Amino acid sequence: MQKISNTTFLTITSLAHFSAMKMLKILLVIFSILGFFSWPSMQSDSEIYIVQVESPESRISIQSSRTNLESWYNSFLPKTIATTRSHENQPRLIYSYHNVMKGFAARLSVEQVKEMEKKPGFISARPQRILFLHTTHSPSFLGLQQNMGLWKDSNYGKGVIVGVLDTGIYPDHPSFSDKGMPPPPAKWKGKCESNFTTKCNNKLIGARTFAQASESPLDDNGHGTHTASTIAGRFVDGANVNGNANGTAVGIAPFAHLAIYKVCDSFGCSDSDILAAMDAAIDDGVDILSLSLGGSSKAFYNDPIALGAYSATQRGILVSCSAANNGPYDSTLSNEAPWIMTVGASTIDRKLKATVKLGNRKEFEGESAFHPKGHSSTFSPLFDPALNATDFDSPYCGTGTLNDPDIKGKIVLCMAGGGYSRTEKGQAVKDAGGVGMIIFSSPDDGFTKFADDHVLPALYITYKDGIEILDYMNTTSKPIARLAFQGTIIGDKDAPVVAAFSSRGPSLASPGILKPDIIGPGVNILAAWPPSPDNKPTIKPNFFLASGTSMSCPHLSGVAALLKSAHPTWSPAVIKSAIMTTANTVNLANDPILDERLLPANIFAVGAGHVNPSRANDPGLVYDTQFKDYLPYLCGLNYTNRQVGNLLQRKVDCKQVKSILEAQLNYPSFSITLGAISQTYTRTVTNVGDAKSSYNVEIGSPPGVSVIVKPSTLKFSKLNQKLRYQVTFSIRANSSNSGVVQGFLKWTCNKHSVRSPIAVVLDTTIGF
Repeated sequence: MQKISNTTFLTITSLAHFSAMKMLKILLVIFSILGFFSWPSMQSDSEIYIVQVESPESRISIQSSRTNLESWYNSFLPKTIATTRSHENQPRLIYSYHNVMKGFAARLSVEQVKEMEKKPGFISARPQRILFLHTTHSPSFLGLQQNMGLWKDSNYGKGVIVGVLDTGIYPDHPSFSDKGMPPPPAKWKGKCESNFTTKCNNKLIGARTFAQASESPLDDNGHGTHTASTIAGRFVDGANVNGNANGTAVGIAPFAHLAIYKVCDSFGCSDSDILAAMDAAIDDGVDILSLSLGGSSKAFYNDPIALGAYSATQRGILVSCSAANNGPYDSTLSNEAPWIMTVGASTIDRKLKATVKLGNRKEFEGESAFHPKGHSSTFSPLFDPALNATDFDSPYCGTGTLNDPDIKGKIVLCMAGGGYSRTEKGQAVKDAGGVGMIIFSSPDDGFTKFADDHVLPALYITYKDGIEILDYMNTTSKPIARLAFQGTIIGDKDAPVVAAFSSRGPSLASPGILKPDIIGPGVNILAAWPPSPDNKPTIKPNFFLASGTSMSCPHLSGVAALLKSAHPTWSPAVIKSAIMTTANTVNLANDPILDERLLPANIFAVGAGHVNPSRANDPGLVYDTQFKDYLPYLCGLNYTNRQVGNLLQRKVDCKQVKSILEAQLNYPSFSITLGAISQTYTRTVTNVGDAKSSYNVEIGSPPGVSVIVKPSTLKFSKLNQKLRYQVTFSIRANSSNSGVVQGFLKWTCNKHSVRSPIAVVLDTTIGF
């Protein structure tokens, strides 16, 4: 990838729980539904297009030079572009892509695109889209311990390079110290640009910016610093937020190297920039790519992250992506391609406890990172801003909407949401003279609660508790309450609980592939953060609590880095298989993992389960999805030859390919729609455990479904030996079930348990 020039454009803010600008509130609601937005450039007559073209063998060979390839790209640009009056001084080409696709990004008018469409070799052109951004205790919660287990076996991720596509990085944070770290591997070809040439070290080995409105990889948002330190931050003692969550902060793979690719500014992330960064990362030599961002579900040939990830995976790079924050609703996933590791979010066993006690002595538990020093836990009057409100946003405690003088000296009850961040609500209450705040969640958020560093005494409680407090206020002449802050509590036996916001399957792009693949810590995660923008001097480094699948994704990226270090020859598919087949399906109380309602979680919420890094280090058997199998899989999705060719970057004739059903892909899980006709699929497992071993199958049949596995025993005589088995699914004759049912099949020996989840959508209209 070659970056030709920067241009300026508008984007949107992150979906993760950071400050949202009031003027973008309505747009954010729209974007959370649509998942992307084609935003015209500042100029009215042109915008940036991503253009895909053929690479005909007669003109450009696979080994052709980049100069020749760029000449090919330039040949598509209409000559009129140079004389367009309003863009005489603007570059024609923004990016030339070499790895992720055959094509380029260019600033074009509609007329110029129409002219380009007439040229031989042209495939498509579309306006760039804007995508959005979707620790002290979590390594311990994941079972990572110093000088033993996976950390010891992998040497803490030594020698592995993780590329992070995000908002940049704050390089001066101690989490990115390189003390005791070796130089990067000889294969590393990346660089540190702009003002980072003196900031990089043996930890931070690369820093580049692709965000077109930014000239530096410096993180002016915080999101990228947080995710990078979660992946590979060094040990930092005394990390906390206002004394809460105090401990030693460390990333999942603290000896891994970091390569930073800034693709987002404070407003969002352009897919042309994302493609350019992935293109560069492939050349630079990264081992893992971590993307805590995405858009809505799209066909893979039209999904920039799927396109880039396909090329990266083909070159042995594992791509880890966030599942999105649109839960708890079904089919709300991003980043669903089978060559991507799709990560949902869950809680850890730490709470930052705060309570509200009413005048009737009822007490409700919430969470908060407010510092209680100097806080007087006395009773104060309660105030409901929804009563006599003159502004639609008053119940949400929106900025500038709390104009009632009666708020002064009272604790204000605020609704969550409305396009305002939780800390913005607190500032609005404080500005109006309030002495405290209670935020209650929306009904669908269940028991998911957030801990924030508020500017006044405040806590976050459930919707149910909020309604009970409202009832008390409406039936009491002088309602009062007091807030108390108990701080860090470790040992929640319900953990991990699926976060309400974590997006759910089934996949829209490919229902026959179970997604998300895995869940990991993503609620109230403490990690590194840039200093406050007011430039006030601070003695201690900044840390911040954040929530989102943006936070769970880097946990899994870090685990993948550990596994790559411990097993350098493992392919991306093998690493993902090891993570999935060894995942936990029960919580700390040894009960099934729960969702935000504290009910057993659906398979489309948890995928294979919650990551267990230590078990993933020794999975026994793995499902090594062969890259050649993606061609018959893609043809089986009924894509056209050109659409499949867009992904493979070569000509394809699906009529000459024996296409397969989605569920036939050699994946570590099963997701099928089942009618009257039975379905049979094959899987191939590779022995990475003991050379001589025997595995027996254990079946947990989904209710109303018969599952038959042949053979029922797999006997291995050597390492890396591959054996096949068949699974036949059929509806039982007496079955009255409908909808989604779930189960599993598990291969067990005396040392290993290799579990594959099974999701079945029962459709009695098929085959009857």
